[in-house]
Order: sequence, then C-alpha cells, then structure tokens
Amino acid sequence: MEKKNTMNVNAADSPENVCCHNVEENGRKRCDCKSTVMRRWIPAFLIALGITLLGIFINNGLGKFSSNSRVVTVRGLSEREVNANKVTWPIVSKQVGNDLTSIYKEVEATNNAILQFLKSNGISDKEISVNAPKVQDMQADNYGGSQAPYRYNVTSVVVVTSDQVQKVNELMSKQSELIAKGIAIVAGDYNYQTLYEFTELNNIKPDMVADATKNARKAAQKFSEDSQSKLGKIKTASQGQFSIEDRDQYTPYIKKVRVVSTIQYYLED
Repeated sequence: MEKKNTMNVNAADSPENVCCHNVEENGRKRCDCKSTVMRRWIPAFLIALGITLLGIFINNGLGKFSSNSRVVTVRGLSEREVNANKVTWPIVSKQVGNDLTSIYKEVEATNNAILQFLKSNGISDKEISVNAPKVQDMQADNYGGSQAPYRYNVTSVVVVTSDQVQKVNELMSKQSELIAKGIAIVAGDYNYQTLYEFTELNNIKPDMVADATKNARKAAQKFSEDSQSKLGKIKTASQGQFSIEDRDQYTPYIKKVRVVSTIQYYLED
C-alpha cells in the first residue's frame, strides 16, 4: 500500500499570507495585502520618476549647450572726418657767418620781424613762443675734410601753438611777406614739421561706439538670415582703440577718426 507524501503547510506561509502584512485591529489580526503592494511599488515608482526627470534635464541641458555653442563674431566700423582744432607751426630761419655777435643780432632782428608779422595778423602773445637759437660750428663738425664757407650756422625757431587753425593756415600762405623783407624761412625740414591735432575725441566717442555697434548688428543680422537662424543676445563685446590719422598727405588739418568694435552674438533656431 503506497504511502502518500504529505506536506504540512503552515497557514502563515500560504501565498495569501506571504503577500500580506498583518495588521492588528480591535485585538484581532488581519492581512493587509494592499499595504504590502504599495510598499513594494512606491520605491520602484520613485526610481522610474527620477530616471525620467533626469533624462528630461539632460536633454534640455544638451539642447541649451548646443544653442549656446552657436555664435557669430562680427565687426562694426565707424569712421568720421573732423577738422583739426589745434595747430603747432614752427617758423624756422637760419643765419650763417663767422662772427657770432653779428649773427645773434641778425637772429634778433629776424625774430622781431616774425613776431610783428604774427601779431599784426591776429596771433596773440600767449600763442607764440621763441626757442633759444641752436648754433652749429661748421669747422668743429667738419667730418668730410672740405672747408665750409662759413664757420657758424644758427637756427632760430618761433613756434605758434593755437586753436585758430584756419587763421594759421592763411598765415602760412602769406609767408612771402617775410621773404619780401629779406627773411628766409626754411620749409620742409623734417625736424620742424607743422603738427595738426584733434583734441575733442571724448565728445564724439559715444556716438561713434553706438554707430559701430549698430553696424556690427546689421552684419550679424544678415548672417543669421542667410543661415536661417535667429539672432540672439550678445555673448561678448570688445571695443578697439580709436585712431586719428590725416585724411591724406595734402590736407593734414582734416583728420579721419576710426574705431572698430568686435561683437559675438548667439544664434538660435
């Protein structure tokens, strides 16, 4: 007679009780399967939610990084022509001879004639300065070996520094009046060139910077349109140095002021 295998099953180990959580209520224990299931699914749900949010944040971050990496760098130029408002005019004369005493008398007479010419044409004393004469001993500085006809060569300089640029230009064209009086004016000496300056740069700086920025934005806007993008905000901006130069070699009293601004813009889809 075959023996049947029997297994004692503890009621506490039944599938119903395995998934259950015993809850004591009114002195009696009961099985709360709903509570057990919730305790198991809540951590899994939170992990899944965290992974989902992390993916969203990473995607947004990559999109933002990609957008920020798209930039365009452009330059904006602003130029203006202005008149010089200050002039320094050196009037150079030379006397030669063998007697320094006689030469100095000639230098004094020449300087007086130049001063009279300037003052009679509206140049004030405060705009005029007379430099000390520069004496060159031709015999002492004779390195070529040939005998110089005169021993001394004396250079005298009367300097006009004025904001009356137009008036000084007119006087330059009247130097023939001095020549008519026997006063030889030296022209074209590299060491004594007439200097024109523009000293009111700060008055035009703001407008020129704004103009350069405007021109830079126009260039960036054209680029964004050609690339089918949208022009974003400024990422970086740098202002170049202002330069002031003669417009040309024939009109040094007309200056060209120039500045270049470099600006980097974001490009957006």
